[in-house]
Amino acid sequence: MSGLVNGLAIAAVVVLVVVRQFRAQQIGTGRRWWLLPAILAVVALREPGIVDAHHRVESIALLGIELLIGLATGAAWAWTTRIWAEPDGTVWSKSTKASVTVWIVGIALRAGLFALGAAVGVHQDSSALLIALAATLLVRSGILVWRAQSTAPAVGATTAYGDHMARPARKEPV
Repeated sequence: MSGLVNGLAIAAVVVLVVVRQFRAQQIGTGRRWWLLPAILAVVALREPGIVDAHHRVESIALLGIELLIGLATGAAWAWTTRIWAEPDGTVWSKSTKASVTVWIVGIALRAGLFALGAAVGVHQDSSALLIALAATLLVRSGILVWRAQSTAPAVGATTAYGDHMARPARKEPV
């Protein structure tokens, strides 16, 4: 894929994910939460220009920093997301204002990293951004599913101590 197509794919995924996260949505712990990040990673890794051939060390360092920023953004985004359980046992999530701050900081860090790479002369392909986005989504989804499992109420009716004990019969007045 060309850089333009990757750029459009990145923008579409970001818009789709961000818009969906600011509406309450049910978290399904049994679904394939890792599928979208896996697809994005495969698309990114198929591109030959993920590492600049003329500046290998600098390019790999920038890619590593990009991945660290992606992982940190995903973790911070997951921990700033509100999670709650409904009485029927479903678990819901909704991003908060703090999540917006996480996104702004993440984008600013990535822009600064891109500027640093341009200053050093490293050719940066959109594949690095795509794989960092995959890392962000993977970490966020994994933490949310983990948090949802610990938030979900117990399945089935719970009993209190003594619920199954025989009750004494009431005496009728004579």
